[in-house]
Amino acid sequence: MAENQANPLSKFFRQPAIYVKLPSEGKGYPQGVIDMPPNGELPIYPMTALDEIMSRTPDALYNGSATTEIFRSCVPNIKDPWAILQTDVDLLLVAIRIASYGHEMEMGSTCPECKERSDFTLDLRNVLDKIKTVDYTDPLTTSGMTIYFSPMSYKQLNENATRQFEEQKALSMADNPDVSEEDKASLLQRSLANITNLTIDSLVNSINTIQLDDTPVTDKQQIRELLVNCDRKLFSQIRDHVVALRGQGELEPLQLTCPECKHEFIQAFTLDQANFFG
Repeated sequence: MAENQANPLSKFFRQPAIYVKLPSEGKGYPQGVIDMPPNGELPIYPMTALDEIMSRTPDALYNGSATTEIFRSCVPNIKDPWAILQTDVDLLLVAIRIASYGHEMEMGSTCPECKERSDFTLDLRNVLDKIKTVDYTDPLTTSGMTIYFSPMSYKQLNENATRQFEEQKALSMADNPDVSEEDKASLLQRSLANITNLTIDSLVNSINTIQLDDTPVTDKQQIRELLVNCDRKLFSQIRDHVVALRGQGELEPLQLTCPECKHEFIQAFTLDQANFFG
């Protein structure tokens, strides 16, 4: 085959299945991360067979490489998947799921009233429509400073989740009857310190700039020193503001009715990447 000859099988290559607009509208990304079309709609391709294999590989799921490779494959306009902002991650995951398997997703629930287990079909198009845009331009003004925030990147989110998982594993060792009381106390103390550092690092990654009169502070180490050394009131104000911002972008819970006893209840909807693509 000549080097530049067109592949006669190319007409069977996958094509974009849907187009979506990012909740962030592409704002806040470093230059070159997104090749944004003029209409602001990104094409979403269905997963390939290799993508499916990646989505079922535990190690790749654990370190985030599976998800970033699926992003790279299915949303080629995003050149650096690790840089995807927290505000856009859920929408892209849902869009890829729709593009690959259709808009219907089978789910299960257990009624909190009668404990009956039942299955239902979720229309993911409704989930897409309800994903909100979070306004990270809303600053916090307190104690003579104005604090500006930004969403975390997928890389930061994944590192945070990995550290949380490691801490949960470490804490589970405290329930081991073979571990001495002294070792348990040491383990709990160390885990508490690690969880505190994890919380601080998460807040640092969510702060873009702290404005002091005419002096902007963007150095992450200096911001971390502030969070470590400030009083409880200021720390709580910053933490609560970040929590409120993140809450605006959370997926809405599902309103369900038990088919057996007709009890109405709410079930959280989270994207567990271990089984979302299957």
